[in-house]
Amino acid sequence: MRKVNSVFLGFGNEIFSFLSDLEKNNNIEWFHQNKESYQKVLVEPARLFVIELSSILNRLNPSIRTEPKFNQTLMRINKDMRFAKGAPYKNYFLIHFGRFKLDSEYFLYFDPYGTDLGIFLNNTIGDQLYFNQNLARYKGEIIKIFEKYNLNNKFSLHHMDSKEPAEVLKSFDAKKHVNKLDDYKYILLQLKNFDKKKVATDSLLPFCAKIFSSLYPLLCFAYYPDPLIEIEKFNETFGVIK
Repeated sequence: MRKVNSVFLGFGNEIFSFLSDLEKNNNIEWFHQNKESYQKVLVEPARLFVIELSSILNRLNPSIRTEPKFNQTLMRINKDMRFAKGAPYKNYFLIHFGRFKLDSEYFLYFDPYGTDLGIFLNNTIGDQLYFNQNLARYKGEIIKIFEKYNLNNKFSLHHMDSKEPAEVLKSFDAKKHVNKLDDYKYILLQLKNFDKKKVATDSLLPFCAKIFSSLYPLLCFAYYPDPLIEIEKFNETFGVIK
């Protein structure tokens, strides 16, 4: 019987070769022949990653889902062919942490070419979606958050208003660019120059914990009608993440 790791040791570089091979052989027969590799290379380390990161996320906000389950924190790689045409599988893999589907959330994304890490902000109007109204109300405070938590020029700005993510700015500086956020319904702030070598080691876990913690004050503008109260609670508990 194959031994399964009980602690997160990294994904290994095999994750990129697997996704690259899947892109070239995107059919049911190939996937079934390589299903054990899928479990070993993607699913098992992803579940361990979620389990070990859950303690810090639960401290940040207990409403964030941290169960290592598909359709909660892990994306299913197979497409729903009732609504999709063409290849039956996605050639990417997503780990994400929000409260519900299409919520603002943290993400760790893999495709054959590399890794993206950051935050997704839902800038639409809906139940428990507060970023749109808070962006209009608190732009000055959002600029201060980026300055205080040293977030400026660490992230690129993308949007997902179309089917594929599109880059808007290679380097986002809130003081210069905060008004750009008004233009898009679905916003991605992705860490610049992410070193995909981190993926292969256990250092990925504390690195993601640090990035997600530093972004939490920004997430408060998406989760709360009065975000400043929650940010103050965060400051008292965590302080400024350097």
